[in-house]
Amino acid sequence: MSVIQDFLRYNRQMMLPEIGDLGQEKLKKSSVLVIGAGGLGCPILQYIATAGVGIIGIVDFDKIELHNLHRQILYTEQHVGQSKALRAKSVLETLNPLIEIIAFEEKLTIENASRIIKDFDVIVDGCDNFETRYLVNDTCVALGKSLIYGSILKFEGQMAVFNHNGNKNLRDLFPEPPNPKDVPNCNFNGVMGTLPGIIGTMMAHETLKLIMDLTTLKNELILFNTLDWSFKKLKF
Repeated sequence: MSVIQDFLRYNRQMMLPEIGDLGQEKLKKSSVLVIGAGGLGCPILQYIATAGVGIIGIVDFDKIELHNLHRQILYTEQHVGQSKALRAKSVLETLNPLIEIIAFEEKLTIENASRIIKDFDVIVDGCDNFETRYLVNDTCVALGKSLIYGSILKFEGQMAVFNHNGNKNLRDLFPEPPNPKDVPNCNFNGVMGTLPGIIGTMMAHETLKLIMDLTTLKNELILFNTLDWSFKKLKF
């Protein structure tokens, strides 16, 4: 019955010769950890869940707030005050009951990062601060984990693949995090609600490609300005 269910659910992507039965089986046997269930995390989680990634972990200690709702599409006004990780888990289980969702309702720290990250094949960084971003990167390097990176601000987004098949990592591109006082963020500078949907979907797309051994970014940083639709791919 599982084979029939898989075919009925995923056959439109399985029809692609680059995916087929083998690619879908790779997704089913894979595990992905998403750091953050916010603006980027919501579309990432939604698309990798509906694509059939077998085990998905969610790390987020935050609660849903009203100002999240214009961009964090897994939640509604009725969910305000609830745990993002637990609510995201519940929604994803409804979207795809064939997969397993694990929620980590805790802040990622030096003390728990290795414990949480070690059991997953691919890590996707949808966090919103440099402290966590560098912690995730350094832990992935130490554990040999592939990392999908993304960030957003106002109308612009970035994406890269780190530490995969000989790829460089975040510190090869930016050796040290910037001074927190010099870092703009969405709380003070704002963000177009659709932007995390665009960049998050791109990150989910790259995650699925990586799992299925399709061509992914190789020491390249995507810079995408959605205000004037300028797109740059920088080698590093």
